[in-house]
Amino acid sequence: MAPRHRVSRPAREILAYFLRNPAAADSVEGIARWRLLEEAIHHKVLETQKALEWLVEQGFLIEVAEPHTGRLFRLNPERQGQAEALLEAKRAND
Repeated sequence: MAPRHRVSRPAREILAYFLRNPAAADSVEGIARWRLLEEAIHHKVLETQKALEWLVEQGFLIEVAEPHTGRLFRLNPERQGQAEALLEAKRAND
């Protein structure tokens, strides 16, 4: 049965690491330095993947599949003006 109390974000991140790496063992310092850094990278990779998918869907980027390098992304030159306008509008609103 799942606990009913609120679980802190650090506890969830540590638990997620150990679930992905069930044979891992480390000290408090090791977990704080390396394991949680890895967890942060894992989150950033997922965040980046979602952002890239959106940019491809919107036509700002083009995805190229290469057999030796995997998925590559590049600017769609046909949408460069719209991409610049999007970023300029964001800067103006900040």
